[in-house]
Amino acid sequence: MNLASLSFFRPRLLDALQGYNRARLVQDVGAGITVGVVALPLAMAFAIASGLKPEAGLFTAIIAGFLISALGGSRVQIGGPAGAFIVIVYGILERYGLANLMIATVMSGMMLFAMGLMRLGSLIRFIPVAVVIGFTNGIAVLIMVSQVKDFLGLSVKTMPADFFGILHTLASHLDTLNLQALLLACACLGLLVSWQFVLPKLSQQHAHAKKISVVPGSVLVLVLASLASQALNLNVETIASRFGSIPSTLPAFEWPTFSWETAKFLLIPATTLALLGSIESLLCARIADQMMADGPYGDRHDANQELMAQGIANMVTPFFGGMPATGTIARTVTNVKNGGNSPIAGMVHALTLLMVMLVAAPLAGHVPLAALSAILMFVAWNMGEWRQFVHLRQYRMPYRATLLAVFLLTVVVDLTVAVEVGLIAACLTFIYRISNLTRAEPVSAQDQPALAGRGDAVQAHRFYGALFFGAVKLVEAIEENLPTQAVVLDLKNLIYIDSSGVDALLSLARACHKKQRRLVLCGLAHQPLDIAQRSGLLGEASHAEWAPDLAQGIAQALAQPSART
Repeated sequence: MNLASLSFFRPRLLDALQGYNRARLVQDVGAGITVGVVALPLAMAFAIASGLKPEAGLFTAIIAGFLISALGGSRVQIGGPAGAFIVIVYGILERYGLANLMIATVMSGMMLFAMGLMRLGSLIRFIPVAVVIGFTNGIAVLIMVSQVKDFLGLSVKTMPADFFGILHTLASHLDTLNLQALLLACACLGLLVSWQFVLPKLSQQHAHAKKISVVPGSVLVLVLASLASQALNLNVETIASRFGSIPSTLPAFEWPTFSWETAKFLLIPATTLALLGSIESLLCARIADQMMADGPYGDRHDANQELMAQGIANMVTPFFGGMPATGTIARTVTNVKNGGNSPIAGMVHALTLLMVMLVAAPLAGHVPLAALSAILMFVAWNMGEWRQFVHLRQYRMPYRATLLAVFLLTVVVDLTVAVEVGLIAACLTFIYRISNLTRAEPVSAQDQPALAGRGDAVQAHRFYGALFFGAVKLVEAIEENLPTQAVVLDLKNLIYIDSSGVDALLSLARACHKKQRRLVLCGLAHQPLDIAQRSGLLGEASHAEWAPDLAQGIAQALAQPSART
């Protein structure tokens, strides 16, 4: 990593502004305002569910949202607090405290920036789908379980972070159920479900329904729930009753207490935040690319630039009272559907939230927590890919085992452990499959007439696939059953050889030399040829001979004098 790498830092905003006109600005402003309205309840809900004050979510959506749009590698991605972080942030907060959460967030930002600077953005795509679906569904379940307390209006001072601890706490406090909070939450959830599934069908038949559908369901729920709570004088907990009033200004810069001893303990949590943030943001950017593919601005996102922007946002936001941020799928989709076509829309979204906070912060205190819990329940349900469980029987056992293992470990143990186990399982599955695809076939006399009548004197084998550590048994099998005169290996169809494969071939060459057998290697090209030359496999000391193709290799093996070519 050097200073020259900084030349790769080019926000997509610079490209988007080329040819920018008034019509596109109007579209961006309209989309940005809409997304800002949608983000308002979500930002507060995510912060509260994470164990923070609601303003932490607003500060994050404003500051990180602006930075991610201004410096990111996507035209339309919206950044801010995300539901995927709730479980992790809550656990860090409970175990290490608020100051250490700030440090962990900054550390994750440094990691994200370094990943982008070292051009590692494309590596995120190598995480298997089964792992992504498993931990996404697991996080969704944890979010729903964590919201049961406010959904039922239970009187619980502190909630544990682990799954079984949450269940035990909920069960032991069921006698404190608040029927008014439960009915309000059910009404809010019913309205959200109707707004998403029933209203679109009515919009196709009635013009008035189509006009109403432009209002975000979450915003409508907040307004109606707040009005109902005040008008009916409901005995439900609100933002103000639990957290006090929301400030109407951005916080001042605050430097947390820092020590290297603390940083060592926070390395794993910070790595988890960075890994999850990178996966979430780049998956979101890919979805945005697909939605924009048919439009006039359908260029693909720059994954490395996006990671650097995410890193900067997470390094800055904690010092102003924020929480971890990443790309958010729901808000990004809303942006695209409402005409957003450049990072200006994301910047307008952040400024919209800032204006709302400056003007209407006191009103947010009347929002019932039961309504926010209903919104989060609905977000978590939409976040999960539940149909994948129904279709599991269509996939092979390794895929099913990986997905279910990651899901269960995410819910019961820990997200970090779940991802680690999922990646290990996926790697082992991949190695097993590739090793099965790699094969060595004996060459018959019908294919090569020169072998006719040679019996066990000369053996020829064709290799296919990749000769790596998981497939060296094929070479070892040949070494255990050497012919009396020569071995010819056709490696033309090998696409890759690793150091273990080269070592197995060198071992075969030594065994042949010791037993006075000849070894001829044929058809090496590209990467296999390069590693064979660099490892000395084709050198004088390797005892292996070289031929351009199988026919010449067999002829060379049958020749009486041993001559290298």
